[in-house]
Amino acid sequence: MRNERERLSGSDEIDLIELVQGVWRQKLWVGLVAVPIIALGLAYVVLVAPVYEAKLYIQPPSQSEIAQLNYGRGEGTGLAPLSAKDVYSIYLKALQSEAVRDKFFRSAFLPTLTGAERSESRDALYAQFNGMLKVAQAGKDTPDRYVLTANIEDPRLAATWVSSYAEMAAERAKNELLSGTRSDISIMADNLDQQIRASRASAANKRTDQIAQLKEALRVASSIGLEKPPIIAETLSNEVSAGMNGSLTYMRGTKALQGEIANLESRTSDDPFIPNLRERQEKLNFLRSLKIDPSLVAMYQQDGAVSQPDEPIKPRKALIILLSVLVGVGLGVLAALGRDLWEKRKATSGRELL
Repeated sequence: MRNERERLSGSDEIDLIELVQGVWRQKLWVGLVAVPIIALGLAYVVLVAPVYEAKLYIQPPSQSEIAQLNYGRGEGTGLAPLSAKDVYSIYLKALQSEAVRDKFFRSAFLPTLTGAERSESRDALYAQFNGMLKVAQAGKDTPDRYVLTANIEDPRLAATWVSSYAEMAAERAKNELLSGTRSDISIMADNLDQQIRASRASAANKRTDQIAQLKEALRVASSIGLEKPPIIAETLSNEVSAGMNGSLTYMRGTKALQGEIANLESRTSDDPFIPNLRERQEKLNFLRSLKIDPSLVAMYQQDGAVSQPDEPIKPRKALIILLSVLVGVGLGVLAALGRDLWEKRKATSGRELL
């Protein structure tokens, strides 16, 4: 058994040695196959333009950065205050919108192309652009954090693109948000102004009605010759005085009624007699004069600085060269073994013929 094991082991060793010897005998074929493949890998590394990657991380703004938007909002205004999440959701919608992407494609990508390149299919160019600029969630554990990535041959342009695209989306979202906010404030001010007008008109109508009622009471008092209110005992004075309205208004006497009528007819404004009018006027003046400074509103926060990349992400030179050497040498060895086997069979066939 031991001899058999040694014999088999010796046979395997001899076969491995023969394979190595066969490769050595055909080493020229190893070189003929390996050198072109390695040369192709080196040429690819040298000739292909490097691609640089720039990233910008985005997260929601703080509540203080959107405080301007909440002026005129809150309890008692009819408008709910905006939260940072509300503002950020509008920004994310703009960031991922086709309108912003198409605008950036036309304003930033197309100018970098030559005339011949711009003459190509627009769909093909747009697909190329989409592969260069991407928006995605930064991670599943941080759903509110997004990353904007640009892969471009120019490292400076890559850093510029991510910053410019984020700002373009912010500008669009801010314009939409401010337009809606101004519209809400304008509607609220118009409603308040209408309420004030309605209150003034109601007060004027009430004064007209009151004058008509007093004139009617004056005619009654004059017809019975009641010039002054009747003398009433102290125990009944308050009760009767309180009841000198409606059908008993004439009991005030002609002199008092004439004075009241003259006073009401000479009144130039009913504003002092309208409940809560001054409060509503102040609120209206505040809404009409309210101005939101867009520069004080932030639609997002930039997490970290955007720096110009100094190392390309493609091509991976060391990996490509290593793979070229491995593939070239591997195929060369296979070719050498095949050539050696073919020559052995050819020699064996020749001996058999002899």
